[in-house]
Amino acid sequence: MSDWKDTLNLPRTDFPMKANLQTAEPQALARWKEMGLYERTREARAGRPKFVLHDGPPYANGQIHLGTALNKILKDFVVKSRTMAGFDSPYVPGYDCHGLPIELKVDRELGKKKRDMSVADFRRACRAYADRFIGVMTEEFQRLGIFGDWDRPYLTMNFRYQAAIVRALGRFVEQGLVYKGKKPVHWCIHCRTALAEAEVEYEEHTSPSIYVEFEVTPEGRAELASRIPSLTGRNVSVLIWTTTPWTIPSNLAIAFHPEFDYAAYEVDGRAVIVAEALAPAVSEAVGKPFGPPVARMKGAELEHIRFQHPIYARPSLGVLGDYVTLEAGTGAVHTAPGHGADDFNTGVRYGLEIYAPVGPGGHFLGTVELFGGQRVFDANPNIEAALKERARLWHRADFQHSYPHCWRCHNPVIFLATSQWFIRMDGEPVIHGKTLRQAALDTIDGNVTWVPAWGRDRIFNMVNNRPDWCISRQRAWGVPIPAVDCAKCGEAILTRELIDRTASVFDEYGADAWYERPLEEFLPGGLRCPSCGSADFERERDILDVWFDSGSSHEAVLPFRPELTWPAEIYLEGSDQHRGWFQSSLLVGLGTRGQAPFHQVLTHGFLIDVDGRKMSKSIGNVIAPAEVIKESGAETLRLWVASSDFREELRVGKQILQRVVEAYRKIRNTCRYLLANLYDFDPARDSLTAADMQEVDRYALARYAEVAQGVLAAYDAYDFPSIFQKLNQLTTVDLSAFYADVSKDRLYTFGADSRERRSAQTAMYIIADGLARLLAPILPVTADDLWRYLPGRREPSVHLAEFPTAAELQAWRNDALIERWERLIDVRTVVNAALEVKRQDKTIGTSLGAKVIVTAAGELGRLLNSVRDELAMLFIVSEVDLVVVDAPDRPIEVLVEKAQGEKCPRCWRIVPSVKTDTGLCDRCTGALQRQDRVGAQG
Repeated sequence: MSDWKDTLNLPRTDFPMKANLQTAEPQALARWKEMGLYERTREARAGRPKFVLHDGPPYANGQIHLGTALNKILKDFVVKSRTMAGFDSPYVPGYDCHGLPIELKVDRELGKKKRDMSVADFRRACRAYADRFIGVMTEEFQRLGIFGDWDRPYLTMNFRYQAAIVRALGRFVEQGLVYKGKKPVHWCIHCRTALAEAEVEYEEHTSPSIYVEFEVTPEGRAELASRIPSLTGRNVSVLIWTTTPWTIPSNLAIAFHPEFDYAAYEVDGRAVIVAEALAPAVSEAVGKPFGPPVARMKGAELEHIRFQHPIYARPSLGVLGDYVTLEAGTGAVHTAPGHGADDFNTGVRYGLEIYAPVGPGGHFLGTVELFGGQRVFDANPNIEAALKERARLWHRADFQHSYPHCWRCHNPVIFLATSQWFIRMDGEPVIHGKTLRQAALDTIDGNVTWVPAWGRDRIFNMVNNRPDWCISRQRAWGVPIPAVDCAKCGEAILTRELIDRTASVFDEYGADAWYERPLEEFLPGGLRCPSCGSADFERERDILDVWFDSGSSHEAVLPFRPELTWPAEIYLEGSDQHRGWFQSSLLVGLGTRGQAPFHQVLTHGFLIDVDGRKMSKSIGNVIAPAEVIKESGAETLRLWVASSDFREELRVGKQILQRVVEAYRKIRNTCRYLLANLYDFDPARDSLTAADMQEVDRYALARYAEVAQGVLAAYDAYDFPSIFQKLNQLTTVDLSAFYADVSKDRLYTFGADSRERRSAQTAMYIIADGLARLLAPILPVTADDLWRYLPGRREPSVHLAEFPTAAELQAWRNDALIERWERLIDVRTVVNAALEVKRQDKTIGTSLGAKVIVTAAGELGRLLNSVRDELAMLFIVSEVDLVVVDAPDRPIEVLVEKAQGEKCPRCWRIVPSVKTDTGLCDRCTGALQRQDRVGAQG
C-alpha cells in the first residue's frame, strides 16, 4: 500500500476547530431556551441545600457597560458553580427602576412637555422609560450567557415591591428610629436634592484658598484681657483659613481645640492669634513676618470670646471643638452651622442658629446682604472682593484638593442645612439592646464573611463614621414618604398606622396612588395632629432615598419567592457598595429583622485600562461589551473575568483581550484533541480499570485529579483566577505539551482496540468529561458543546450535570506517581535540549530519526530503568539505550545519534528491519493484522 495514512487511527470529530462564537453562542442560547434549561436545572436541584445569591439591582437606564458585564459574569460564576456543586442555587435578577438617573433622562426626553404634566403622569413616563431598558439590558445580560429567571425579574417599581419598601420604613418608625429635622446634608445644586453618603464621589477640584481676619469685638477684648492680661490694650484678632469663601456670609462662630497651644503674634501693629504649631507655615503662606509671641494660651481660654464678622455687623462666637486639627490652616476653624456636620453639631451645642440662607438651586436668598440671588460658587470672587475692601483678606490662592461631587451630574456639591427625614444611627438601643450603629458594627465583625477580608475594614469604618441616614429626596420618581404635615401648625406626622394604610393602597394601585388618590384613603381613622389637634393635613412631597429602595430588596423579594431564602447566602457587588447597597441592605435588615440579610459579601474592583487609567468616554478608553462579543464572543469576556483578580482593580484593553483569545484557543484546541481521539470509544464498553492502564495514563489522570481538586476548592473560595491558571496549565502544559505528545504514537498506530490505545482513550475520556464540567461555569457555551460531542450516555446539557465527585477524584489522585513522572519529565526536558542541538546541526530531522543514549546513576538511574521500555515513548525517539552506572554523584549524560535501520512508512520509526511482505515494522504489521481480525469478526 502506497499510502498508509488510511490505516491510522487519526483524530476525527465534528467539534469545530474554529469556535466561531459569534454564531455558536446565539445558537446555544436558543437551544437552552427551547429546552427550558434554567427551569430544568431548578427541577434537577429541587430538595438540595439552598445557596442564594441575591442580585444587587443595576439601574434600568441604558445599555450595559463592561463594569456591569463584569459584575453579572462574576455572579454567574458563583451561581453556576454552586449549582454544579449540587446546591439548589436559583438566580432572580433585579432592576433598580427609581431614582434621579432615570428622572433626568426622562426630563431631557420630555423637554417643555413636562410643564403640562402632573406628577403622576411624569412618573408614568419614568416607568415606561425604565421598562424600555429592562428589555434592552435583559437581552444583553442573556447574551453574556447569564442563567436566571429572566422572565420574572424583580423590579423596584412593582406595586408589591413599593409596598414592601413602605412596610420596611414602618419598622424603623415603630422603633423610634425615624425623625424629621434640619441638618446639613450633601446637596446637589444642579439636581436640587439631598444626597446620601453613597451618592457622593470625591474628585479633584480647584477651590479658592483664603486667609481671613476676624477682629475681637470691644466687649470681647475686655473679656480676653481679663483672662490673658498680656493682651490688655491690644488690638487682637484671629486668622482663619477656608476653601469655601461662599460660606463666610453664614459664619456664626470660630472653633478652637481646647487642648491646643495658641499664641498671639505681633503682625502689622496688632496681635494675631493662630495655633503655635502652625504659625511658621501661616506666616509663609500669607507673606507676612510674625514677630515673637506676645501671649500664649490654650484653646479653651478663647471659648465665648466674641469676634467681629469680617463683612457684617454681627458677632462670631469663640467655640471649642475636638475636630480641629493641626494638619492645615491656622488652628482656628471658621464655623457656619448650616453648612457642615461638625459646624452643625457645634452650633447645636452652643445654641446657635442653624443659618443656611441658600435656596435649592444654590442661590443666596434675597435676605443675604451684598450677595442675594448669586449662586454660591459664582459669589466666591465677590465675597473675596468684599473681604479685601474691608482689609480682612490676608491671602488668596488656588487650592487643588479632593472635593465631594454628585455621582450623577459630577458637579461639586455643597453642605446645606435643610429639613429632611433621617434614620437615627445612635440614640435609644432598640436593636437587641444596641443602637443601630452598634448593631451594624457588631454584625459586620461577627456575623458576616467579607471577601476579600479588607471589605470588613472598609464598611466598618464607613458605618462607624457615618452621620444619621438622610432618607428623603426632593424628587418625583421614587417611593413617596407616606407622611403628612398638619395644615394648621405644620408638624410632620409619620406613624406605623399611616404607613400600614399606605402600604395596602400601594399593594393595589402602586406608589403613583399617593399623587392621585384622595388623601383620606391613606389616613387611619381618627388621626389628629398631636401638637394642635387639627384633623386637616397635607401630604409629604419628598420621596425615599433610592438606597432605601434597593436596600429593602431582601424584604421585597426574598420572602415572596419560594425558591429563595431569607437571609440570602451572598451579596456580590463592586467595592463602592460598601457605602451603598451593602450598607443600606445591612441597615434595613437590622431595622426590620435584627440581622444582616446576607452571610457573605463578595466585592470586586473597578476597571482600568492598561495604563492604569479609569475607563472614561472622555479619555476614549472605554470598551463596550457588544464590541468584544462582535469581535471574539462573550466567552472571551467571561474568560477575561476569570483570569483577572477581581479583588483589585481590573486591567482591560485590546492587547489583554487578545491574550485571552489566545488562551481560549489553546484550551479549546486541547479539548478538541481529546475529543477527536474518542470517536470510536464507548465508555461503557471500552473503558479500562486503573490496574489495566498504562502508567503514563494513570499519571495523566493523577495530575488531572490534583488540578480538579484545586479547582473545586477555588470555586468554593471564589478564587476564579486560580481556576483559570490551574486549567490553563493543565490543558496547555500537562496535556497539550506533554501527554498528547507522548500518546500520539499509541493512539494513531496501535491497534484500534488494543489495550495500550484503550488505556489512553480511557484517560482522555475521563479528563475531557471532567474538563467540560469544570469549565462549564466559566465557558458555558464551549463546555456544553464539548459535552454534547462526548461519547456515552449523559445529561442533555453539562449544566444539568455536577462537578466530578470528591470520591472520583481521590480514586485517581496519586501524589507518589505525580512526583515520579515529574522527575521523568525533567529528564525528558534534558533529552529534548540535546535533540534540538542535533536537529540544528542537521544530524537528524524529526526526533524519530534519533537514537538516544542516556547514562544515569543512583536513584535516577533506577527510576529510568523501571520504565526502560517506555523511554522511547517518553522521548519520542526510535531507540533508547539506557546505561545505569554505580556512581551516585554522577550527573545524567545524554548522547544523541542518528538512528540506524529502516524507516517504517506507517509509524515513521527507524527500526532494524521491516517485513518484506508488508514493508512495515513488526508492530505496525501486528496492528493491521489485529484490525483485520476484528473487522472480520465484526
